Amino acid sequence: MKKITRKFVISVATGAFLAVGLTATVMAATPQPGGTLSFVVASKIPSYDGHQETTFGMVHPIRPFYSLLIRVNPENPADPADFKCDLCEGDVPEATDGGTKYTFKIRSGITFHDGTPLTSADIKATYDKIIFPPEGVPSSRKAFFKMVDSVEAPDANTVVFNLKFPSGAFIPAVATPFNFVYSKKDLDAHGYDWHKKNINGTGPYIFIEDIPGQHVLGKKNPNYHFEGRPYLDGFKAISAPKMAVRINAIRGNQASIEFRGFPPKARDDMVNALGDKLTVQESDWNCVLMSTVNTKRPPFDDIRVRQALTLAVDRYAGSKYLSQIAIVKTVGGLVFPGHPLAASQEELEQLIGYSRDIEASRAKARALLKEAGIPEGFKFVFNNRGVAQPYKVVGTWLVDQWRKVGLEPQQTVKPSPQFYATLRKQFDFDVSIDFNCQSVINPIADVSKFLCSAGNNYSQCESQEVEDLYNTLMRAETLDEQRSIMRQYEKAALDFASGAITLWWYKINPHREYVKGWKIAPSHYLNQHLDNVWCTDGKCS
Repeated sequence: MKKITRKFVISVATGAFLAVGLTATVMAATPQPGGTLSFVVASKIPSYDGHQETTFGMVHPIRPFYSLLIRVNPENPADPADFKCDLCEGDVPEATDGGTKYTFKIRSGITFHDGTPLTSADIKATYDKIIFPPEGVPSSRKAFFKMVDSVEAPDANTVVFNLKFPSGAFIPAVATPFNFVYSKKDLDAHGYDWHKKNINGTGPYIFIEDIPGQHVLGKKNPNYHFEGRPYLDGFKAISAPKMAVRINAIRGNQASIEFRGFPPKARDDMVNALGDKLTVQESDWNCVLMSTVNTKRPPFDDIRVRQALTLAVDRYAGSKYLSQIAIVKTVGGLVFPGHPLAASQEELEQLIGYSRDIEASRAKARALLKEAGIPEGFKFVFNNRGVAQPYKVVGTWLVDQWRKVGLEPQQTVKPSPQFYATLRKQFDFDVSIDFNCQSVINPIADVSKFLCSAGNNYSQCESQEVEDLYNTLMRAETLDEQRSIMRQYEKAALDFASGAITLWWYKINPHREYVKGWKIAPSHYLNQHLDNVWCTDGKCS
């Protein structure tokens, strides 16, 4: 059987570009320096620590201050198998020693914004924090690196990753845009909590200020390691939780772009209002909302109750309705729809919660609830995030779905910091909105969200079956083997029902036509470094 190469395993995601008006036509042009790019952000910043956080609310304003070891090619971000060196030099290395060793050479002459020289020791310290964090130190992507045995820095310009076994999931995991490279000096002097409230990177922009509820400001780094970049003089990330404010900011030219995405009606309204002053980019989106169940809290410690929750949800009817008003669209399982490792439609319909016979599914849900002793009208708290798209929209829909099987969820909507505290620190919820929003399309890493041992699984679950299947999946060497094991893993995870998929998202990014260089990706986490963005005539207004 054919061995899997990195590019074979990670297929290309499709994206689309819609040009509105003649001035928005995609053309090769010479980047022009100058200008300050203003963009709007729909969420508060829970902390600055990329190794802990999972939200666009942090990445969009903070990513420009940091560099990565490698990154998705900013000129080709729709292909998550196309990686380029950032802090390393040359090409992204191929594996040696039978696929178990990756050796990176680090660029010389790079300094952190405080003037400290970057060496391989900083890369090692960063990945040690991500992969091998001390007890109590959160790392949301620890599970991505289950294949890594150790990280070494044999000299100042060399970093070596030693793997336990060959894995096509390794390089995409390294390219995850949350893997901010931190200074070892800062980690040694200040500890692992320092980066939650402090910023010191090697990225294209230098931190100026963060005024909570107003904006984050960054200025051009004159010592950036890519010569001639960034093109912009700086950026201003404007806090704007309300969608109407974000829309009006772009329409009124107080802001140029919102990187996360607008629903269809907002796009249409802006196109009608601005015409050829607007460019629209659209793409499938590697992001999905989930309902996560607190398996330590009765009656949700009973698998029958958890399965009833997912059986109650009509995903197919939800797709037809919600895709008209929200940034959700596609019915799919654990893997990004359309990827070779994703379930076929026939396979999908065999999974719990995916039958097209919703009446039969809901009858089964009612029967399971009755077996579990759950009375008609049972009330529970549903924790949701105070972000309109798509959290509030999907949350309201879920509440309606659960009511159809006799349950009475009480939805509580909280600002992002309080929501996250409830979900992942206090575990003070019955059922909560959660999400699996990944950057590069790396299915084997992405589905680690459903591991009870994963740092970003907040259900407090225990399932050795799911853990064992995942360990087998990590070691599969052919596409056929991966696909077969993925189906087993998917069924086991969804049957256990500590988390249930709703609908996959769809990305719509209208922006002012003078914004150039930025290209949409199948993730709202990618291309947020802003070193390749420029404005026509150097004027972002």
